[in-house]
Amino acid sequence: MPNFINWLLRLLFTNPICMRLVQGGSKRSRHLYIRAGYLAIIIFVLLIVLIGAVSEGDASLRGLAAAGAGMFQWISYLQVGLICILTPVFMAGAISQEANPRTWDILLTTPLNNLQVVLGNIFGRLFFILALLFSSLPLFAVTQYFGGVPGKAIFSSYAIAAFSAMLVAAIAVTLSITRTAGRRAVFVFYISVVMYLFVTYGLDLYFRRQLPIGVGTSVFHTTAVTPLNPFLALEVLLKSNKYVPHDALDLAGVWWLKRLWLTRPITAFCWLYSGISLGLVLFSTLRLRIIGAKVGATPWYRRMFGLEAKGAIERRARHVGHNPIAWRESVARGKTLNAIIGRWGFVALGLLLALTLLGLFHTGSLDFQQLRLTSATVIAAEIIIIVLIGLNMSATAVSREREDGTLDLILTTPIQPGPYIAGKLRGLVQFLLPMLSVPILTVAMLAIYVLADGFNREGGVFLTGVPIEQSTKTVSQLPLILPVGAISLPLVLIPFMAFCVMLGLDRSIRSKGTIGSVVVAVTIVGAIAGVLSGCTMLAGKNFSLVGAAMSSLNPVFLLFAMIYPEAAIPDAVDASIRGTNGNIGAGVAVNLIIGSVITAAAYIAVVYAMHGYMKRTFMTTVRRLAGTA
Repeated sequence: MPNFINWLLRLLFTNPICMRLVQGGSKRSRHLYIRAGYLAIIIFVLLIVLIGAVSEGDASLRGLAAAGAGMFQWISYLQVGLICILTPVFMAGAISQEANPRTWDILLTTPLNNLQVVLGNIFGRLFFILALLFSSLPLFAVTQYFGGVPGKAIFSSYAIAAFSAMLVAAIAVTLSITRTAGRRAVFVFYISVVMYLFVTYGLDLYFRRQLPIGVGTSVFHTTAVTPLNPFLALEVLLKSNKYVPHDALDLAGVWWLKRLWLTRPITAFCWLYSGISLGLVLFSTLRLRIIGAKVGATPWYRRMFGLEAKGAIERRARHVGHNPIAWRESVARGKTLNAIIGRWGFVALGLLLALTLLGLFHTGSLDFQQLRLTSATVIAAEIIIIVLIGLNMSATAVSREREDGTLDLILTTPIQPGPYIAGKLRGLVQFLLPMLSVPILTVAMLAIYVLADGFNREGGVFLTGVPIEQSTKTVSQLPLILPVGAISLPLVLIPFMAFCVMLGLDRSIRSKGTIGSVVVAVTIVGAIAGVLSGCTMLAGKNFSLVGAAMSSLNPVFLLFAMIYPEAAIPDAVDASIRGTNGNIGAGVAVNLIIGSVITAAAYIAVVYAMHGYMKRTFMTTVRRLAGTA
């Protein structure tokens, strides 16, 4: 075979790294469970949507076509969402394992060139994502039997999911090449993906402009943000009658890139993601062998934060306190430059964003609906990011010490399992408190602004004549946010965060490695939050003031109930406005506070019970996993 063909084959198909990753990953039980769970979720959603369509009783060809289109929309959104969630999981190994300096030392001694190393890492791990996509193709083919779904739409949705996975994979391998502290980058990578999706979708909602087609219609033009987000590109494909690209005739004579960007957003999305992926591959190929640590004098930016030189063997003495474990988690963990900038930068950016939104609303640049939507999106994203950070830190708190041998040293000290676990919990919650203050203070600012009647803002701070969902009544005056949220949110959010940290600690104690403990902890909390969201949603719509109290079970849904009470807890609002001239009465606020107190007590009780159980089984579990990494 010609040498050129051999060279091409060794770039991908016979690449040793790619073959090692595919053969090794195919034998792992975790990958088998992920593939089976992926298909099980899609099949379950497909059956639920199909049963719902059949139960409506419309068996005509038009009804079956509408049912097929509905099923296709549901599983398309679900598939892209699962790909965005699972791709970082599969690519975590590229960050955590390949970023290890010892692994690089071995790779750089092999005959593999830079491009082979980069492409082998990308496509060896991307193979499992592409296999997931192709495994669901028969399910998409089922929708063809009902009609209403063109084959081009199916392959376009697959292209959106595939290019999204390729970009995430390229970013992960780039991080593994440019950063040696790979394990710390795993969850930053995961959080960045979530934040990017939230921010771009929120910007698109802000920039959308409704088309003057007719009364009662809601048709919007795509925006400049549409090709940046896979869910927005998918929305163009699935809701082409409501989310419409610009007409090419209206942009005649405009620069070709702008015309492509606005008139064909799906094509622009594919070209953009593939171009960025190619650029990252080229950058990684050139950067591959430039790996090393810079050791020298303390730079000015580290001195500004009171830090020693990177890699210094001496440092100033520190006051530890009564529980050294709590001090280590709350103080020592945050004494790196990246941690300081990341934590306090998050606080400063969040508070600045809250003040900016209020300033724009006060001057009239934002209307009522825009402020409500933006506030709900930003605060919900902040809560989710903080929860993910807490899970990452807690789920690696013990397993990391087991891997680096620190746990063996701690077990030789007089500290007992009870204070050790309690110190971990207290230290992690203390570390997260500045970040938790961001959504709490944002809600408090909105509440104070409402109580102060907008500081004489023109137009006030109340919406008038807001229709209640599932009711024929309207709320005469609905505030931007229920002021009781300034009390309810901290009552629920901090105990919920303690519960998430304790659950992460439990998985960290029982897991051999950091990656496995993080994935399992995120999965469990996600499942619990999903169940609680479903319960609170049903209760809020059907159980009057009791539903308002139950809405505090999930902090994100509680936020939704504070900003959109007419949609989250319509039955409670309907019962509250009776005899109050259409205004929301005190019953909703009282029940929200009562529910928050009960929820906080329940989370604290669960945390206390978990602490007792983990204390009793700590030594047995640690000895069983002794010597593993």
